[in-house]
Amino acid sequence: MKIAVTAQGPSLEASVDPRFGRCSYFVIAGPGGTIIEAISNDSAAAGGGAGISAAQMLINKGVEIVLTGQVGPNAMRVLQSAGIKIYQTTASTVKAALEELRQGKATPVSGATVGPHFGFGRGGR
Repeated sequence: MKIAVTAQGPSLEASVDPRFGRCSYFVIAGPGGTIIEAISNDSAAAGGGAGISAAQMLINKGVEIVLTGQVGPNAMRVLQSAGIKIYQTTASTVKAALEELRQGKATPVSGATVGPHFGFGRGGR
């Protein structure tokens, strides 16, 4: 099972990035918390469609679970259509977020947590 955590850096010690589509990195880990891969999010600087592009990249990587702070409606739709489970976390680091998930403390998300364009400082709820 592959778990992607939105992060500000490429390590387990990196801070969790609260934005999905415009996070700096995705740290992909196995169920035991070992890093499989850390990917720079090239979609972060996109003028539009960052969430959709980021979601598609994770689908292509075989990710089954996403841990993030916030996720917009377009990314949520793409992730859900692929059967990816989304969990919201307030953990400070990637490692802590993975532990939160392991302990059942991460919050399952069934709908967008912010409006479109949230990562640009626009939109939101």
